[in-house]
Amino acid sequence: MTKAKTTYVCQECGVSSPKWIGRCPSCGKWNTYVEEVVIKKEKNRSNYNKLSKPVKINEIVSETTARIDLRSIELNRVLGGGMVKGSLVLLGGEPGIGKSTLILQLSLRLKGRRILYVSGEESLQQIKLRGERIGIKNDECILLSETLLENIMIHVDDIRPEFVVIDSIQTISTDRIESSPGSVSQIRECTNEILRYAKQNNTPFILIGHINKEGNLAGPKILEHIVDTVLQFEGDQNHYYRILRSIKNRFGSTSEIGIFEMQNTGLREVNNASELLISQSKENYSGTSVAATIEGNRAILIEVQALVSTAAYGTPQRSGTGFDLRRLNMLLAVLEKRARFKLSNKDVFLNLAGGVKVNDPAIDLGVLVAILSSDLNLSISKDYCFTGEVGLTGEIRAVSHIDQRISEAEKLGFSKIFISGYNKKGLDKRNYKISIEYVNKVEEVFNKLFR
Repeated sequence: MTKAKTTYVCQECGVSSPKWIGRCPSCGKWNTYVEEVVIKKEKNRSNYNKLSKPVKINEIVSETTARIDLRSIELNRVLGGGMVKGSLVLLGGEPGIGKSTLILQLSLRLKGRRILYVSGEESLQQIKLRGERIGIKNDECILLSETLLENIMIHVDDIRPEFVVIDSIQTISTDRIESSPGSVSQIRECTNEILRYAKQNNTPFILIGHINKEGNLAGPKILEHIVDTVLQFEGDQNHYYRILRSIKNRFGSTSEIGIFEMQNTGLREVNNASELLISQSKENYSGTSVAATIEGNRAILIEVQALVSTAAYGTPQRSGTGFDLRRLNMLLAVLEKRARFKLSNKDVFLNLAGGVKVNDPAIDLGVLVAILSSDLNLSISKDYCFTGEVGLTGEIRAVSHIDQRISEAEKLGFSKIFISGYNKKGLDKRNYKISIEYVNKVEEVFNKLFR
């Protein structure tokens, strides 16, 4: 016997309430509660007798996790070596960022494996047009346009694919829940059913989830505790580069990233991002520097561009693209206080080339040098590279993964790299051909570059 119950569920975070609330007490969003009908089944007391048997940890037999080679260096790196059989992967990102293109390209590339691509957003003709644009042919990739979960699982049982893609989870619904597709209850119920099938049949699934800024559709945040792996596909639609980050991974590291370039024929893997993010121009301009940063476990060199000019209006402007504006204001205050540079009446504009966003504090030294170069209108040699965190006292603090940063700069042909003097411990200059310059204070950087 079943009981029908009406409840109100926040479409942003999934918290339920017996009555409607204007502002969610959990996530703080307004007008996100929607009425949903929940059907609860009567508990069967006999099920309590079917308990799992406790086992000592020493008695558990270790098994090697079987992985599927996705034939993509970047995807394999982010997933920790490939797709684990029976795993459930959630790929999230804003609409139009390229999630469907990435997964369709992956499905067509896996020749020799039976792939089922389920789309609830596009027709089969639209998917075929995208496949023709990508230019990869695969006769074993099966397409299905369906939104009802029960029908999808019937086809999965009949086809028995080695790999299943569902695009997207917001469009899938089940008859067991009376709420509309995209609601929290529908997404949670459908994902739990897919997870059960994946574990029982050792079949990997990839779920694509949209993040809507307006909050009309439930985002993938409510699924992070259900799935095995959460991947975030991010980037600016006005730029060509896309970054695939691992937010959660039960079978690998979460510090890996994959870099792709959007082209007319699909997404191209970028194995050496530093060469694309650094200007190939041989002329020296003021206000530019090259900073060594770490994205995941990869060292990447990024060109930092700064423009300092006299404020045309009463209030000086501060603008940063790809860089935290609050940290930019902090660096300007350090220059004003510690290095005696008068920047309070000047406009400062900062840009990281390529449209990438960097949160690594080691880029501080490159930003500071670019600002000084623009303010003095003196260019910096294009053979110099910088890495180091700037503290409020004006000191250049040590950064992690210094060996990788130096090796990347040396590989790209830089002649000198400026690092913190506190990174000197344990670092052997004889292992590198590049010249290593140690600096401890902002004043030392200024004296070595501009005097």
